[in-house]
Amino acid sequence: MKLIISFLVAVGISLPLWAEEQAQLSLNALSHSIKTLNFSTSFVVVKNNEAEPYHWFHGVNEEGEELEILSLLNGARRDILRKGNIVSYIEPELPPYSIFSNDIKGPIPSIFAQDFTLLESSYDFISVGRSRVLGRTAQLVRIVSKDAHRYGHWVWLDQETGLLLKLVIANRAGQLLEQVQFTHLDISDVPADSLVQLQDTELPKVLEVPDDYEQPTLSWQVKWLPQGFESISTNRHRITLTKQPVEFMMFSDGLVDISVYVSPSNVRQRAVEFLMDGATVALNQVNNGFEVSVVGKIPSQTAKAIADSVALMTNPPK
Repeated sequence: MKLIISFLVAVGISLPLWAEEQAQLSLNALSHSIKTLNFSTSFVVVKNNEAEPYHWFHGVNEEGEELEILSLLNGARRDILRKGNIVSYIEPELPPYSIFSNDIKGPIPSIFAQDFTLLESSYDFISVGRSRVLGRTAQLVRIVSKDAHRYGHWVWLDQETGLLLKLVIANRAGQLLEQVQFTHLDISDVPADSLVQLQDTELPKVLEVPDDYEQPTLSWQVKWLPQGFESISTNRHRITLTKQPVEFMMFSDGLVDISVYVSPSNVRQRAVEFLMDGATVALNQVNNGFEVSVVGKIPSQTAKAIADSVALMTNPPK
């Protein structure tokens, strides 16, 4: 009897460890496959009972340079192109431009092609089991927040190639807020023809940053963020239509980005406004004559706590 109990205790301890190790292996396979395979895939982003269709090409040329195209298929044409570390954005009503970057910003989180250990301080990884997606055997891995300030991400990964087949963002109660469902996947030995054409295409000029450029010193600060979030960008600018000055701050925990905007207001107080777009919340409030907006794929309570923590710097710049 003691032997049976000891065995059950050992199994109870080893199963969570095995699930975590299996999840890490699956996520490592995902990041490797996204960077090294030649594939053509289509997916839809489903939120608010609406679907946005995308086409995504990725390949590696003979020199080992990554080539990538992400296109939104409905509405005005929107394309993101990547050749190595140059990413170009083609959008309606804006002149095309390029920036230096090793990834494109879209519905698929950038961390999926990077090192998942960067998330370990804020998330746990759990391998749940196998299912069938897009007619392929898939491994389900849950990326679970260690606190209540973030949503969970469930990813279904192709058992054969490691590539992403489905992504769901869910709250702690398991309610689905937003999902990415792949509808087509082709893997080939060589890059697709569109990527070969991209290789010979001259991309828009890269936006130049002066050598002496420094991040501006802001008048406002965010005094509370969930653990793991760090500042990645700040700037000061004026809204095009109103010429109103705005201070902008962006934070990231590696998986989720949060944008915070602070500006003067012509009213002293205004009730808090929430707008939900799938998993994305946009919160706006006016307090003591300044307006704060928080945007990100986070719970509304988290956005409210961030907005409430915004305060004037002790020694604001003149």
